[in-house]
Amino acid sequence: MELREEMTRAREAIRARTSLQPRIGIVLGSGLSALADSLDDATVIPYADIPGFARSTVHGHRGELALGHMRGQPVVVQRGRFHFYEGYSMQQVTFPIRVMHALGCEIVILTNAAGGLRPDWPVGDLMRITDHIFLPGMAGHHPLRGPNDDQLGPRFPPMLDAYDAALGHLAHAVAQEHGTTLRDGVYVMLAGPTFETAGELRMCRTIGADAVGMSTAPEVVVARHMGMRVLAISLITNQALPDGSPANHAEVLEAGEQARPRFGALLQEIVARA
Repeated sequence: MELREEMTRAREAIRARTSLQPRIGIVLGSGLSALADSLDDATVIPYADIPGFARSTVHGHRGELALGHMRGQPVVVQRGRFHFYEGYSMQQVTFPIRVMHALGCEIVILTNAAGGLRPDWPVGDLMRITDHIFLPGMAGHHPLRGPNDDQLGPRFPPMLDAYDAALGHLAHAVAQEHGTTLRDGVYVMLAGPTFETAGELRMCRTIGADAVGMSTAPEVVVARHMGMRVLAISLITNQALPDGSPANHAEVLEAGEQARPRFGALLQEIVARA
């Protein structure tokens, strides 16, 4: 089945449950799914009920799509994403972004949990992603690999301006008003699911990354392929330092829970003014 046909099937399944036409799509990463609990008049659809959607198998990812209003803005929220390390293709991982666009979204806001590569950045800090290094994509695992549908986007989309500057300025303005630290940095995506070795962490720092994770970059690529504006924010859930303590998923979820009120307030205000 062609990609646009798959997108249409998924869109129609969602529209059969709600008439809401979202303007903003939001993806919530590990431990952050509860940020969508404040949606007004929400319709919640399990991924299993949406054609073409994979299943989220990672603890901390609820595996459902929520549509409603956030601070007056119509939004669609992916409560938990799919990951390459779960055995899905890059096309499957990014399919929800395609469907968000089919539903009418002009903006996508991506969140994730990331390891901080800067020793002076404490756990709990937020980082606006200004650029990424997509290592699996550079190695050939790329969501745009294969035939291109020119009706969805160009064969060779540029990525120098992948992260929207105006949305970034808005995020910083909101963070300043809230007294929340929002750093700028480069995110490097590795395939996972293992946390990095000391040598890999040194490599990530050497090539210019400030945070490391296992998601987000392919979603950004697909969003930009279709002309969507992108804002991405990482929650630093652990310090990924070569001489530090080994990382574990439990601390990632705990950091997400502790940051939820602060991160939620920031996200809602950004949505309200985007």
